[in-house]
Amino acid sequence: MRLLTDHKFALRAAFAVVPILSMLLVGVVPVTAQTSGAAVIKGVVKTDGGPIADATIAIFKAGTATLLKQVQSAADGSFLARITPGKYTVLAVAQGFTPITISEVDVERAAQLTYGFKLERVGNGNTLPEKRVDRNNPKWVRRSATLSRSIYQNSEGEDVLAEAGEPESQPDVDRKAQTVSETYFASTDEGSFVGLNFATFLPVTESAELVLAAQVGAGSNAPQRFETQAKFRPNDSHQIRVGTSIGKLGKLERESGIETLNQISLQATDEWKIREGVVLVYGFDYARFFGAGNDSAVSPRLGFQYDVNSKTRVRSAFTTQTEDKDWSRAIALEDAQVIFREPVAMDDILIEDGKPVMNRTSRFEIGFERVLDNKSSLDANFFADTTFARGVGVASMPFVNASFGPDEFTGNQQGNAQGASLVYSRRISGRISAKAGYSFGRGQSLSMNGISNPAELFENSFFQSFFGQVDADFKTGTNVKTVFRLSPDATVFAIDPFHGKLAIYDPSMSILVTQNLPTLGLPIHAQAVLDARNIFDFQAGISGDDGSLRLTGQGRTLRGGILVRF
Repeated sequence: MRLLTDHKFALRAAFAVVPILSMLLVGVVPVTAQTSGAAVIKGVVKTDGGPIADATIAIFKAGTATLLKQVQSAADGSFLARITPGKYTVLAVAQGFTPITISEVDVERAAQLTYGFKLERVGNGNTLPEKRVDRNNPKWVRRSATLSRSIYQNSEGEDVLAEAGEPESQPDVDRKAQTVSETYFASTDEGSFVGLNFATFLPVTESAELVLAAQVGAGSNAPQRFETQAKFRPNDSHQIRVGTSIGKLGKLERESGIETLNQISLQATDEWKIREGVVLVYGFDYARFFGAGNDSAVSPRLGFQYDVNSKTRVRSAFTTQTEDKDWSRAIALEDAQVIFREPVAMDDILIEDGKPVMNRTSRFEIGFERVLDNKSSLDANFFADTTFARGVGVASMPFVNASFGPDEFTGNQQGNAQGASLVYSRRISGRISAKAGYSFGRGQSLSMNGISNPAELFENSFFQSFFGQVDADFKTGTNVKTVFRLSPDATVFAIDPFHGKLAIYDPSMSILVTQNLPTLGLPIHAQAVLDARNIFDFQAGISGDDGSLRLTGQGRTLRGGILVRF
């Protein structure tokens, strides 16, 4: 049996919220006037450059996280919210700006309060979220009291457990369905294809929501995957997530003919807020092949997080990973992150006794995050991995047979790895931020013995890995994200040391450019995307007197498309 194609497509929804540890209050001037009728809170949201449209103004019951009303600002920055008398907290926030909060707003019957909010661009705060890739989603801002960290859901993030409750006054929670769609054309060494990614957020009730996401395309390499993710908050201490997905992985040539290998998976977690700043996460993943194979795996999830203070967080986790988590781009959708996966040209399905074997790797880790000052933060992580079975595509070129071309096969990676990673984040200005990371330890790399004996393809050795990332957000609506990644000596990672710390990841240099497009007055947000991966086409490998070995995955890819949000 021979593996013809194997392009793993993993699509996950990782739900994240951002804790606001400090908020900057600038230019808020209340004016009170008595009028007839219901109580009104109105005003305008602006910045130095003029009014801000589509800013979110949220009204909460004072001293709680109970959302009572949420409105959006008009094109001229103005807003108006009718509310019953009481004491409230008012929050104004817009994408890319530092939020402003007014506490203890006392609204009397038939009163009219007018506020002017002057927002500043993100970059002047001193919070951990401001150093994160997902910091600009306005739906996550008012979630500071209940923190948790998802365990290996492709992108780590702070997640709210539960904050909705029955408001004592008239509830008017503006939670609307949202949809993101993305069309694209991609070209790789394995061929070209076109595709469509889409995701829809559906608020079912105040305590339940559903996300439907899919990837479809034309061409042998195009992703084919469908996923659902449900979140339910039974009470203020628990948040339960259940997700299912089904997708095509590749094709196998068997004696009976060519068969398609598919995978179905189920994930379930409960995030339990034991007390303020202390969160326990537990659950499981289940995955199973069908079609050309029937191997399955059940893997636990267990995590613990403790917020020592407003600037320090300690976390630990144990999980088993059954899918690769690289080559992704996160799309913010309400308080969800949808991960649109990219095709990876890698023959990484392990075949044993004529049957495909599922990747299995477990990790135990302990880490901490620390805000250093108002512009920088540090993230340290210590990990230990155990790989039970994992396919790695390799091309072997013995010099004696060089005229016949390389022999491509899939090796079985097994063994242990231990190491540490350090990530430093800094906001250089209001529009430019940067990250740098370094990881080292004992891991696995390609061995020259694998040329003559594939059973000895890997050996334990010291590894180092570096990365640098720069994110620039220009006034023209252009965002440029550049990542450089280098792991010398053909190191093979079962789980990446910088897991969840990079927006995009590839060897060598990769660039992601997004440009906001005019909407011509339509109620949509449109964005052009140019995604160039592994620009220098770096292929990790080793060479010696007997020949060479090269990893066959992660070649150069160029992808462009249009993303529409409505």
